[in-house]
Parts: sequence; structure tokens; C-alpha cells
Amino acid sequence: MRIAVVAPASSMSPEVPERVRAVAAALFPEAPPDIAFHPQCFLRHGHFAGDDAARAAALIEVANDPEVDAVWFGRGGYGSCRIAEDVLAGLSPAARGKTFLGYSDCGTLLAGLYGAGCTGAAHGPVAQDAMRDGGERAAARALRWLVARDAGALEPSLRPGVKAAAFNLTILSQLLGTALQPDLDGHVLMLEEVSEHMYRIDRAFCHVTGNPGIRRVAGIRLGRCSAVPPNDPDFGLDEEAVARFWCERSGIPWLGRADIGHDVDNRVVPFG
Repeated sequence: MRIAVVAPASSMSPEVPERVRAVAAALFPEAPPDIAFHPQCFLRHGHFAGDDAARAAALIEVANDPEVDAVWFGRGGYGSCRIAEDVLAGLSPAARGKTFLGYSDCGTLLAGLYGAGCTGAAHGPVAQDAMRDGGERAAARALRWLVARDAGALEPSLRPGVKAAAFNLTILSQLLGTALQPDLDGHVLMLEEVSEHMYRIDRAFCHVTGNPGIRRVAGIRLGRCSAVPPNDPDFGLDEEAVARFWCERSGIPWLGRADIGHDVDNRVVPFG
């Protein structure tokens, strides 16, 4: 199996390939996957892993390459929205049959790919997660799913025949009303957040649950909201209370918690 890694947003650490390949070799000692890190992953152009044209070209190249079985996003950060529509316009029909795995800022691309008919879009760890404390677990989970479709890598509430999708809350909020807003009618929508004040989480839930398209989801599950800065004064509600409030206000079923987040325990959620 050949997995191509590209970085549509921020640049990756140069140590990632060695660490990821070591995890792959330990998981699949007899036939490890061929993991090709595109040189673009390590470019730097201000905040980004290369300028917009370089990032878009790299993603289009690997997505359209018939030798590539899966595209693994190298890192989130910021920048996917700047290239998403150009990337979608450049994809061949074959690209829409590939697997694309990532989360955080890459949710913008997953939304666009899913909306364009891609059958393999999935929320899950990025390659850079291997550099976190305990990050080998995240890399192994991603590889077990990419290579072997290991059900143990999946978010445990997923059920056969029930459509699902997962996003960072802020990313999804920013997509609503744009050409990249996905059709999530009848989906279980899983949301997670990182490094946002509780009042911002509340505001994003107001926006997301107020959208007519989102009000047609089958329900919302809340993943982890981590590294929440303190409110002054204290907001008075935690993330679950906020999510429950906006679900009740909007009429969207509250389905409980989800095992996703900006951490090494982030589970895989295939779209659809």
C-alpha cells in the first residue's frame, strides 16, 4: 500500500517521517506500507507549508496519482480554506475514490471532498500527531485504519447504516454558508474543540445549531474540548452544558459524548 503525506496548512516537523515509519514497521513487520512524504510538507512560507499554489499543487498531485492508495494529511494549523476550492477543481475522478485522513483545519478539505462525492473522507489523526507525548498511539491508530480498516481505530459509537461526520467546532462554524458546507442531513455530527474560551465555544454552537442544514442532522455528539482558557468572569457552564443547551434550543437531539479531540486518543470517524 502506498500512502502519500501532504501538508495543506502548516509545515510539518522534519522528524515526523522517521517516527511514523518506525510505527508502521512495528505494526506491519512483514509488509509495511510505503509512506511517501511529499517535499512540500517541510516548506515554510510565513505561517504555511509553502505558498497557496505549492500546497494546492502537492495535494492535487498525490490525489490524482494512480499509484497512491490513500492521502494522509500531515498537519492542521491553518491554511486549508485558502486552497480548498482550487484543489477540488483540480481533482480527477479517480481521486474521489481515495481515502483522505485528517482533522482540525483539514476538516475544511474533508468537507469539500465529501461534498464533491469522495467516498473515503475521514476524520482522524494527522502524521504530525506522532510528535506528541504518546503520539505513537495516534500514528498507529491512523495506520491501522488506513492499511487494514481496523475497527478498533474507529470512534466506538459508530453504527452500521448510520451516517456520521466529525469536525472541529470552529472549522465547521466557519464553513457554514459557504460553497464548502457539507450536506449532513441524517448524519450523527461529532464536534470537538481546542484552545477556545468557553464563550467562543458557546457562540460557535449558537451559529452551528442555528443553521438550517445542521438542524437536519440526526444528532450531535461532543468530543473533548481541551486547553480551554479561563474566562474572566467564569462562564458558569462547561462544554457539555453548552452543547446540551444549544441542542435543546435548536431541537437537535443530544446523543452524548464522542471519543475525538485534539489529542493522541483521537478516534477515526469515516464520513458517511
